[in-house]
Amino acid sequence: MSVITACVTCKDLEEANKIAQHLLKKRLVACVNIIDPVHSHYLWPPKKGRIEEAQEAVLLCHTLESKYKDIEKEVLKIHSYTNPALYAIPVSHVSKKYHDWIVGELR
Repeated sequence: MSVITACVTCKDLEEANKIAQHLLKKRLVACVNIIDPVHSHYLWPPKKGRIEEAQEAVLLCHTLESKYKDIEKEVLKIHSYTNPALYAIPVSHVSKKYHDWIVGELR
């Protein structure tokens, strides 16, 4: 079973905590780290060429690749953004003990 880190940007720490708790209660993730604040720079609205800046929070969700589609579905249901940054990073190396813990929690 492949471990991934699913990343989600949130408007603030309150929203990040809400989403983290939701994903944990649904057992879609074994652990969530929240980084706050993160300073984001991005193009918005689409194709308008404006550079926007925002202070956000980022979730780093430790999970299994098989859980990603359900994570995406749940995040999009409760997220305040219409198009949140939501993606997964494959984990190429993970300790056996941590891997086994994630797998055990998400069965």
